[in-house]
Amino acid sequence: MNILGFFQRLGRSLQLPIAVLPVAALMLRFGQPDLLNMPFIAQGGGAIFDNLALIFAIGVASTWSKDNAGAAALAGAVGYFILTKAMVTINPTVNMGVLAGIITGLIAGMTYNRWADIKLPDFLSFFGGKRFVPIATGFFCLVLAAVFGYIWPPVQAAIHAGGEWIVSEGAFGAGIFGFVNRLLIPTGLHQVLNTIAWFQIGEFTNAAGAVFHGDINRFYAGDGTAGMFMSGFFPIMMFGLPGAALAMYLAAPKARRPMVGGMLLSVAVTAFLTGVTEPLEFLFMFLAPMLYLIHAVLTGISLFVATTLGIHAGFSFSAGAIDYALMYKLPAASSNVWLLLVMGLVAFVVYFVLFSAVIRMMNLKTPGREDEGDLLVKDEANSNTEEGLSELSRQYIGAIGGSDNLNVIDACITRLRLSVKDASRVNDAMCKRLGASGVVKLNKQTIQVIVGAKAESIAEEMKKQIAKGPIAAAAVSAAPVASAPAPQAVPNAAKSVIATLVAPVSGTVVAIEQVPDEAFASKAVGDGLAILPTGTTVVAPASGTLVKIFNTNHAFCLETEKGIEIVVHMGLDTVALEGKGFTRLAEEGSAVVAGQPVLEMDLAFLNANARSMISPVVVSNIEDFAGLTLLAGDTVVAGETRLYEING
Repeated sequence: MNILGFFQRLGRSLQLPIAVLPVAALMLRFGQPDLLNMPFIAQGGGAIFDNLALIFAIGVASTWSKDNAGAAALAGAVGYFILTKAMVTINPTVNMGVLAGIITGLIAGMTYNRWADIKLPDFLSFFGGKRFVPIATGFFCLVLAAVFGYIWPPVQAAIHAGGEWIVSEGAFGAGIFGFVNRLLIPTGLHQVLNTIAWFQIGEFTNAAGAVFHGDINRFYAGDGTAGMFMSGFFPIMMFGLPGAALAMYLAAPKARRPMVGGMLLSVAVTAFLTGVTEPLEFLFMFLAPMLYLIHAVLTGISLFVATTLGIHAGFSFSAGAIDYALMYKLPAASSNVWLLLVMGLVAFVVYFVLFSAVIRMMNLKTPGREDEGDLLVKDEANSNTEEGLSELSRQYIGAIGGSDNLNVIDACITRLRLSVKDASRVNDAMCKRLGASGVVKLNKQTIQVIVGAKAESIAEEMKKQIAKGPIAAAAVSAAPVASAPAPQAVPNAAKSVIATLVAPVSGTVVAIEQVPDEAFASKAVGDGLAILPTGTTVVAPASGTLVKIFNTNHAFCLETEKGIEIVVHMGLDTVALEGKGFTRLAEEGSAVVAGQPVLEMDLAFLNANARSMISPVVVSNIEDFAGLTLLAGDTVVAGETRLYEING
């Protein structure tokens, strides 16, 4: 793994422990005297902040391990206790804070990935496998404690001095942090920078003598000086970026505003309420880099102004309206946090005016203003269903270059973080057609696909789909474009034959218009023909990949190397038979050749129980080609008779 890939994966691992902070903030806030006045609730939230380093150790270990293993999480806790207790025995002044948790989590995760399957001699076999991981992690952390006990004090002093410097720079230091924070968003490395500022820089000792490090930790512990690395984000995330969204909406031609309006509204509301801004930022980050640079500068200015005004505000997750309401009257919040709303209104106007002017002056290709040839019609599957999510995940794998181009699949809140063999094999246009906001190619082996809040679900499903078998790369084909005129036939133009399909089953040919099903007869599913089977074996009509075999085995979808998508549907309404009468002979995701058996049918049972055994064989993406030419006569033989040609 290259160094950039390492920090990408580390950024993703930090997401899990950070995700527990909102619930801690809720309990801490609602337990205060001005709300529920229940100290036990406040103490419950405070316990999270008191043990952040341990939480990071467990969370990082779990997410770094190859299968999110509980054994790795346990090893992270064991390593943390050994490291911290052993270090202070050597030097009582050592306090690594959250970094101790991150380091032990990494050690535990790496140890699990390397030795979770280790075999020991019979007399030690009880300690083999996953039980070996906490033991080995404890040993490594003991050695590390011996090293850090001596070398960490000067490092700790350097970090303290760096923190003192950036804090001493006051508003300027906060502004630089905000500017760099936004510049690192495209790489995903902003989480590493945030961890240092929010969980490491600065020190606060409460009345009980407990020591807290980092802007977030100190703020929720009651440090009235904390917040310089958080306050200025509220105006940008709650107001500035929604102002940018409005500017992009009004900059789009009127005819295209309905196409982009719903998308821009949803990401703007998300930014305002939750402070999750990546879905919005990625909409213009690559289409209009100049706007993103302006956004980074304005973020730095906002943090500079907030610090200059002496505003101390904080958040547990991000700078949205929810966190703003929760922290408004916390002890560490300054009395002038209301000024953030005034700053926000100013930010809304500044973003709207600047973005509107720059978009028009530079003719930037923000959403809705792309050239017609670049306006891809998104054909994202319904990822709210299990079948839809599976299909969408398979399509993303194909767009990435197929399963053989994928090394590591990870995800954070809004993006797929992927390690690939060759980034040039990634089909950016198809990813966007599937619903991605953008594709970031950090180097030849590291990419990110911005897919929104469903990123983790897609990543997990991609892993499951690859485990079932290899998935081919998607063919590069012309995507349909919005507002583009339909292609006109050219008289006497030569037609090239892209592929020729053979009959998937023996039987009698039925014209597609005569199929007793409106969806097939109207060619809504695709163009082709149908067969009334007399044979019992169903074969692949062309060479390609079985991208989908339905659970009931009554139908399958095949995609050829040229991108032809073929649907073979045995009978009508046969899904109601729940798989009875069908036996699967090939597996989903496998590569097949024309004539290779895919299904076996109990034709007597099916003829007696199915509504009809007329079986459509159609090309579902025929609009991507010049049409088809029928070749079959009245009867066909499976794997031998030519059905029709696909014309290019």
